[in-house]
Amino acid sequence: MGEMKIENFKSLKDIHEYFAVKNSCALKKVATQPVYEMMAPSSGIVFIGEAPGRNEDKQGKPFVGAAGKLLDELLKSIDYTREDVYVTNVVKYRPPSNRDPSVEEKDACRVWVNAELIFLKPKVIVTLGRHALERFLPNLKISLVHGQPYSHSTGIPIFPMYHPAAALYNPNLKDTLAKDFERMKKFLNSKIKATEYEIEEPIIDKSVSKEKQKAIDEILEM
Repeated sequence: MGEMKIENFKSLKDIHEYFAVKNSCALKKVATQPVYEMMAPSSGIVFIGEAPGRNEDKQGKPFVGAAGKLLDELLKSIDYTREDVYVTNVVKYRPPSNRDPSVEEKDACRVWVNAELIFLKPKVIVTLGRHALERFLPNLKISLVHGQPYSHSTGIPIFPMYHPAAALYNPNLKDTLAKDFERMKKFLNSKIKATEYEIEEPIIDKSVSKEKQKAIDEILEM
């Protein structure tokens, strides 16, 4: 494909096939396969989680395990289905033993996720868990900001939530997630306003390659 340009990608399939080769994530060597979604969401809602787990690694699809089933239930509670939304992760490969992804691993998958977002032009980005929150809204604690939409310099509002996996270990969070999904529905219906959040470099660190920075600049200008 030569030099990577966002306009070269005509489909999500193009994006995934390109970045499955053109990425330097060390997890590629130990994971079964990359994990990604293939269909654009009719709702404009994009969920971004942390990293694939064992079931996702086997099937190549995001959120197909227990956390995925809970996500399906939560979506159903506000009259959506998985087919209506798009789900991705900040890291495309499963970390060994489901450990947290490293900064290097997240950075290696960063432009891949950016390409998805540029292509999808989301109506809202719902961050699931701490790692996704840090990517878009650094220095905020999820326990303090979940369920509250924030404006973002990309023009795409960010809606932080707990990761469904956390609710599997802490049942109290299931009620919290259910309430946050209701709040998200109200936000999408313009009944809740986003909080202002301004940072100078919302997507990426200064120490990135020119190719990565170019892709970041494009999403910031969309």
